[in-house]
Amino acid sequence: MPNAADVVNHTSQSGPAARSGPWRWLAVAAGCAALATGTMAAAPSAHPGAAAAAGSGTPKPLPATAAPDAAKAALPLDCGPLPTTVTLSFAADLGDGTPATIAAAHCAAGAGAAPDGVFVITAGPGGTPQVHDVLLDWHQDYTVTRLALRADGTITAQARGYSSADVPRCCPDLSVELDWTRHGAGFTRTEHSVPSATT
Repeated sequence: MPNAADVVNHTSQSGPAARSGPWRWLAVAAGCAALATGTMAAAPSAHPGAAAAAGSGTPKPLPATAAPDAAKAALPLDCGPLPTTVTLSFAADLGDGTPATIAAAHCAAGAGAAPDGVFVITAGPGGTPQVHDVLLDWHQDYTVTRLALRADGTITAQARGYSSADVPRCCPDLSVELDWTRHGAGFTRTEHSVPSATT
């Protein structure tokens, strides 16, 4: 784990229903036991001065109230009639003065391990929250258990995933570390996956 300080502001909110369409995780949720998520402990706040010293282009933390409400954004999740749930989020200046909320969200199935997407939410026309970037597509079948901003401006996450299509969707067997680094107008992602120990 990095030694740099992280910033995390946890929320759990229900937003508007996502785009209609078949949602394959509804059947999975009905057949699987509820998955116990990993610890989502908040780490100490990053020092604003350190982020500012890095110069333009480096994301830095903001108060949650200074950024758009992710629960009010139309997230690209295929939930059918189910609502979306924002499970983890924090606010940040993207490095160019744009306030944003970085959020992990999934379909509110009530049981099972519905996959998360990770999104950058900014203010659109009229101040309406909208998706600026998709950092993690929900089709990759990751359940995000931690989301943070390091003092160097790197967005970090811990997630659980699957080593193959044969692994039951209720029981992820991978522990994944994800990093997103700001490059120009976008983000570059790095990933490291380690299979969980089997018994």
